[in-house]
Amino acid sequence: MTTYVVFTRERTTDPDEMAIYAEKAHHAGEGHPLTPLAFYGDIQTLEGSPVEGSVILSFPSKEEALAWYNSPLYSEAKQHRFKGADYRVFMIEGV
Repeated sequence: MTTYVVFTRERTTDPDEMAIYAEKAHHAGEGHPLTPLAFYGDIQTLEGSPVEGSVILSFPSKEEALAWYNSPLYSEAKQHRFKGADYRVFMIEGV
């Protein structure tokens, strides 16, 4: 079943770390069946606290989403995201 990984960036704390993350995360997607559906586009908050940015990635299955998220390349990249910003990340299965 199609699974979506959703990132919401709540606050940037270190733009330099985020630049490293962006480069490493881009390469971490290679070889994984992911499709970006939204990538830091224009955001209009309708309810709740505003976010700085958001990304939605689509994967063919939950297993493939987790394989990407836990891959060595993305695991290395996300260490820079942890240092560079406060995010909320969740995975949700489609219908």
